[in-house]
Parts: sequence; C-alpha cells; structure tokens
Amino acid sequence: MIALVNVALAKGVTQDIRFKLGTSSAVNTGTVERGDRDEYKLTAKAGQEMTVRITSIEDNAVFQIYQAKDMKALDGAAEGDDAMSWQGKLPASGKYTIVVGGTRGNTSYKLEVTIK
Repeated sequence: MIALVNVALAKGVTQDIRFKLGTSSAVNTGTVERGDRDEYKLTAKAGQEMTVRITSIEDNAVFQIYQAKDMKALDGAAEGDDAMSWQGKLPASGKYTIVVGGTRGNTSYKLEVTIK
C-alpha cells in the first residue's frame, strides 16, 4: 500500500543520485542538522528492484521514499516509519525522491542505493 503525505523540507542538500557507468549502485554521504532534510532524486522504471540502506555513527539517520510526481510514499518508507533499510519493486516509472533526516539531533550518514 502507498500512503499520501505532504512533505515540508527544511534547508538541506538536494542532488541527483548518479550511478557510475556499468554499476547499479551508488553511495552518498552527508550530514543533516536537526530539523533539516537532504533530498536525493533518481529516475527508475516500474518493476525494477530497489534497495536503500542508511547507516550512521549516531544510529539516528532515517529516510522516506516518495514518487516525485505526486509525493506518494512507498509502503514501509513513509514519514513515521523511521526506515533504515527498504527493498521492493518500484510501482511506477518516473522520478523518485529519497528524503534523509535524523530521529534526534544532528546525524552524519552513508546512503546506499541499488537498482536492478
């Protein structure tokens, strides 16, 4: 099931996820201050398998995944799910946004995204 939510983003990084030629995964690192969110955008096709994993020294980095067209959250990676890992088939072709934040205080993180 996909939930619809409104997302208000604070000041943070916004960038595209880029896969190196011949690879299907990418790693991005960053730091989010309390209350801020970082956004990572990518384009994928319906039915592709995506795996997202986030780690942080503080063990407080989480993410949400949204279909960028209508900001519908993917089941298990919605606001309040506090997702640290997610795997599933993408429901539609198009752009997706991964929003990274902290559950408490500031956080430094490593975000790994794989699409097959």
